Amino acid sequence: MNVLLTGFEPFDQDAINPSWEAVQSLDGWRCEGAVVHARRISCVFGASLRELDAAIDEVQPHLVLCVGQAGGRSEITPERVAINVDDGRICDNAGCQPIDAPVVPGAPAAYFASLPIKAMVRDLRAAGIPAAVSNTAGTFVCNHLFFGLMHRIASRPVAPGMRGGFVHIPYLPQQVTRRPDLAGLPVMALETVVAGLRIAIATALSVREDLRESGGQLH
Repeated sequence: MNVLLTGFEPFDQDAINPSWEAVQSLDGWRCEGAVVHARRISCVFGASLRELDAAIDEVQPHLVLCVGQAGGRSEITPERVAINVDDGRICDNAGCQPIDAPVVPGAPAAYFASLPIKAMVRDLRAAGIPAAVSNTAGTFVCNHLFFGLMHRIASRPVAPGMRGGFVHIPYLPQQVTRRPDLAGLPVMALETVVAGLRIAIATALSVREDLRESGGQLH
């Protein structure tokens, strides 16, 4: 079996993106009989989906886990749902800023992740890694990629039972120390993020039916 693991290039004012810093270190890692293939994705609306499609066609994965940066979050957060809307607060790396545009015209309003997100959170917490279910992946390129992934799985899977989802991770310490405007925001060490992704992948591969326990939020 193959696992496709993606991370993003840097965007906004950052010289690095923690998602790619973590993901690239897992290229070739073997887990539960599967091999991980890491790919870097552009932080660009449209182009990111074309790159993801090409990577899926190349790797032929049974499982896809996309990873992105969520500055301000203090935990590793598996995402529950992707919505069919692009609404950029800032421009992407190509200078594009879509507003209230569909990710895929004519597609459903939303897709749920097909990974055991609550089991992933349970196993991350059991290892001492802060984690929580997230109910919004935003409306920038992360959600764009997440929705595109789930639409691809729904419409053109490359393997029987193909599954996928998205995980957001916090800033790395060096990002916050280099930018005064980020002072005081939560960070997570790269080693912890990598360990967390290993756990998330292992759980996604071994657990088919998710836990039924509270993972909701009041707001």
